[in-house]
Amino acid sequence: MKVGSDRQTTLAGSVSLQGIGVHSGNPAEVTLHPADAGTGFVFVNRDPESGREVELPAHWRAVSATALCTVLGDPKAGGVSTVEHLMAALRGLGVDNALIEMDGPEMPIMDGSSEAFVAAIDSVGLRKLAAPRRYIRIKKTVRVDQGSAWCELRPFDGCRFDVTIDFDAAVIGRQSMVLDLEAENFRNELCRARTFGSVQDVEKLWSMGFALGSSLENSVAISEGQVLNPEGTRWSDEFVRHKMLDAVGDLALAGLPFLGLYRSYKGGHRMNHAILVELFEKAGKDAFEIVERSSDRTAPPVHADEPRLAVAQGAS
Repeated sequence: MKVGSDRQTTLAGSVSLQGIGVHSGNPAEVTLHPADAGTGFVFVNRDPESGREVELPAHWRAVSATALCTVLGDPKAGGVSTVEHLMAALRGLGVDNALIEMDGPEMPIMDGSSEAFVAAIDSVGLRKLAAPRRYIRIKKTVRVDQGSAWCELRPFDGCRFDVTIDFDAAVIGRQSMVLDLEAENFRNELCRARTFGSVQDVEKLWSMGFALGSSLENSVAISEGQVLNPEGTRWSDEFVRHKMLDAVGDLALAGLPFLGLYRSYKGGHRMNHAILVELFEKAGKDAFEIVERSSDRTAPPVHADEPRLAVAQGAS
């Protein structure tokens, strides 16, 4: 998203990606389609029990789990898991509207980053729409604390992420990164950062029936203080870059792009979601406003859920 763009965008064509689900290990496919202005991002899936089509807006209210990844709805009834890497690619490249057609409950993990989604979007390009782009502008600081971890949204004239992680594992340690979210920055600095975890943690997940598709092809594996992937890391700080990529994807579930600064320390999916709940449900209406950035003017008053409601009522 280039701050200052005054019109909404969508994809210029449809594009599909195939891979496996990181938790099930089963084949997974997603197809991205253009959508009308005001649609936002909508997942289209089928309830495996009834066979009926399910439309699920990519919205913070639809988040049902954040422990291992970000999950929307119930994956057993048409919901979707591991949406964050695709959501990051859409928001990072400045896409405002898309229909996301799934063939099952999991997004394909690809290589554990957003790179394949970026390439797919770039292959069809973007189309500008007539409607003005709207933003959520942060007007006062909103913060969430969870033990030693915290995150906050602060007023800022732009869209900036400031992320710090702090792991006991020496190969990761403490890493920080600050990035203004623009399409080229996302392509060059974030989209190739892969998910990561310790071999011991993955083995525990395997025993519980999770992460069955996890491998060195789609994650950075750490064991006994070393990275096991033969190629090593893509950056020395790939770990914080991936945490920032996740934050971009999770905050895309606000429904509109932000004008503000997001800061986090020891954050993750749970806290990324918690800050949206704090902003929209607890902080009060004076914490944000919806604006049309081209003239920096306040847009006509709307409910914070407007993109979600428009989709739910208008899609078929």
